[in-house]
Amino acid sequence: MFRRLYDWVINLSRSPHAIWALAAVSFAESSFFPVPPDVLLLPMALARPDRALLYAGVCTVSSVVGGLLGYAIGYLLYDSIGQWLISAYGYGDSVEAFRQAYAQYGEWIILIKGVTPIPYKLVTITSGFAGYDLMWFTILSLITRGARFYILAGLLHRFGNPIRQFVEEHFGVVLGVLAFFVVAGFVAVKYVF
Repeated sequence: MFRRLYDWVINLSRSPHAIWALAAVSFAESSFFPVPPDVLLLPMALARPDRALLYAGVCTVSSVVGGLLGYAIGYLLYDSIGQWLISAYGYGDSVEAFRQAYAQYGEWIILIKGVTPIPYKLVTITSGFAGYDLMWFTILSLITRGARFYILAGLLHRFGNPIRQFVEEHFGVVLGVLAFFVVAGFVAVKYVF
């Protein structure tokens, strides 16, 4: 099933709609959607290493704009939508500790969590809920999300063809490692905060 999905995304990368799909997923992931944009970014960049840096730019900008929606949800609608979203992901008990950590380490939380597999929507919604400075939130989001996507895209741009061959030969192992990091991110948030 996942192999068919991978092949579908590889074919999607040749479509004129590929960038729009990548932007939509990246935007939504920063505020409410559970699937990270890496699911599209990786195969698209593997299929077209020459466009990997463009894809990183699309992910970065749309992720930050989506993060502003997450911030607005936390700032304006936390008692209704924000609290529901965070509880739906199983982090309802963590929000108060997370919010208190913002008082002392806000910029470090945004910078570190923006590059980890920890769901970024938790950072965006809680940033709004905690009333973190919007300008600094935006600047730090650009830095951390840009770093995450451009490092990955840079590697795929430079080593795309050998990486693609490796992924296609060892698809199950690669999928298992990616799944491990996603699950580890969710578990880390649950037990760290």
